[in-house]
Amino acid sequence: MFRATHACESFNPALRATMARGVRLFLGPVALAVCLGAVLFCGASCTRPEPQRNSESTITLTTHKAQVWAIAPAINLSGQRGPDPLLQADLLFQQLQQVQGLTVVPVDRVAPVYVRLKIDRVQSQEQAALVCDLLGCDGLIVPTITAYDPYDPPKVGAALQLFTKPSSYSRPSSVDPRDLARRAQPEDLKSLPQSNDFVQVVGMFDAANGTTHQQLLDYAYGRYNPKSPLRAKEYEVSMDRYCGFVYRKLIEALLDHMYQRVPNGPSVPNPQ
Repeated sequence: MFRATHACESFNPALRATMARGVRLFLGPVALAVCLGAVLFCGASCTRPEPQRNSESTITLTTHKAQVWAIAPAINLSGQRGPDPLLQADLLFQQLQQVQGLTVVPVDRVAPVYVRLKIDRVQSQEQAALVCDLLGCDGLIVPTITAYDPYDPPKVGAALQLFTKPSSYSRPSSVDPRDLARRAQPEDLKSLPQSNDFVQVVGMFDAANGTTHQQLLDYAYGRYNPKSPLRAKEYEVSMDRYCGFVYRKLIEALLDHMYQRVPNGPSVPNPQ
């Protein structure tokens, strides 16, 4: 009896070491699972809550009278074949339709007026005023694509030019398209005259830039389908959606610029 007890005691250090290793092997995965669970719980509780569809912010155009703007076919200066002038104008139309207090004339009504005047783009304020008068609108907005890279991360450079019809404008009794085109050409590289009837905003939107990427995520919040596997990433892989984001930011900049120039002019929300 003494020998057996003594033998067991002699093996106690080895037995204790084996048991300790077993406990560590058992508790290792358990501890890892507990840590991962804590991280996931903290991440779920600290991230932005799941958005509701159609909960995006809105823009309101506040002017003395209701405004009607027409959208011209886009001008592609990017050197790429990807941007379609009519599709880009339609994407801009979709964004302007969301501006409260603004009525938008689509590009398919502007294109026939271009054909009638035998022009492919507006090159002067006089041409723009004539187009506005023929369409019965207050302004003509011309989108321009200056850079276009659809590969992830996407990059788009664009500009918006807004020509507004002067209140004193009177359409001439006869219009000669060739004379309009000739007078639209600048002479001796003279600077264009400054006018309150012309506003332009320009931007470069590279999704690889941290600030732009965060603005894209803020724009996508409330717009993307939470059940979609891509979620907000959809606005990076789809160029139509990314261009929609670009035009939204340019519209905000355009209205903000008008608000600074015109007292009691358009009001826009703070960037989300």
